[in-house]
Amino acid sequence: MRRGRSRSRERAGNAVAGSASVTAKRPNDSDATPGPPVSWTACPLRSSNRPLEERLPTAIWIALSLVYVAWSTTFVGISVVNETMPPLLGGGLRFLIAGGLLLPVALQFGDRRGDRPRAVQWRGAAVVAALMMFGGNGGIVWAERTIPSGMAGLAIATVPLWMAAIDRVVLGHRQPRRVVIGLAVGFVGAALLVGGNALEGEIDMGGLVLALGAAACWAAGSIYQRHALLPSRPLVAAGMEMLVAAGIFIAVGGLAGEFGDIHTGSVSRASWIALGYLVVVGSWIGFTCYLWLLRNARTSLVATYAYVTPIGAVIVGSVLLDETFTASTLLAGVIIVVAVALIVSAGGAAREPSGGDQRGTSVESERSLEGVRDP
Repeated sequence: MRRGRSRSRERAGNAVAGSASVTAKRPNDSDATPGPPVSWTACPLRSSNRPLEERLPTAIWIALSLVYVAWSTTFVGISVVNETMPPLLGGGLRFLIAGGLLLPVALQFGDRRGDRPRAVQWRGAAVVAALMMFGGNGGIVWAERTIPSGMAGLAIATVPLWMAAIDRVVLGHRQPRRVVIGLAVGFVGAALLVGGNALEGEIDMGGLVLALGAAACWAAGSIYQRHALLPSRPLVAAGMEMLVAAGIFIAVGGLAGEFGDIHTGSVSRASWIALGYLVVVGSWIGFTCYLWLLRNARTSLVATYAYVTPIGAVIVGSVLLDETFTASTLLAGVIIVVAVALIVSAGGAAREPSGGDQRGTSVESERSLEGVRDP
């Protein structure tokens, strides 16, 4: 009898020890079914919180440099395309090629079953395409018929100003003092840009105002895209937006009578090369690097493109197209760049680690006041 009790106690002790062993090996696991051994070294519980610029500095700076170069030179590319191509149809062809090739490839990667484009996402992409790609990029394309490419670059530098203004006036969000100062300084620079050229009479005012309006459209589209229902895969969303934008460009170009201006033999080789450059460098390389940076680098670091590319656009336009600028234009450009630097460097730009949905509240803070979100 005593032996039976002893054996029972031994079995109970072994059962308790085994249970404790399983619990130690598989924490937070309520399933009692035995499973294969888990290698915790192969599956770390938490990734490093160090900024990626500390872990992959070379990749960060290469990608950022490509964005600088790509978006400093696209203004010149647009100007060269406009020389012998109808502007709206040229823009439509650019996005048709870029989106038509990007979307099928992007759909093959990531969550192909759970992240299929739906009708509601196509509607969101249509609004973004109308505001940003047609209103923003298309406005610049049309404006560059009459203003220098560098001037268009300076006008686009006001995007963060429009973003901050819409965020405050329309959405009612309170802004830090530095942002308010940056807004005031920036719109002084914009007023000098318009007023100075109006007094000197050397720049077409209609084109300049249109370029500033294009910057406002780009800012409005950026704000809308924060809450738009779009695919979680950024390249899929980008391809959808490009295809919708191509349709808008071509439709409006047809209504404007640009199909009658098409003469294949009259399109110069330089315009074809510039169009290819816009597709490959502007839409694919620049935009892809930009999306990668937004996911992996500090937003405040990525935001530096907003005040680097306008300077690059002025330099490239002067060197390649012999564009000249007055003293008031250059002074206005400096003031705008300083204002953008103030706004971008305001608090809330540091990237916070998050595992949530990219469109959710987890990234809302890092998107605030950024007119640098979607080129």
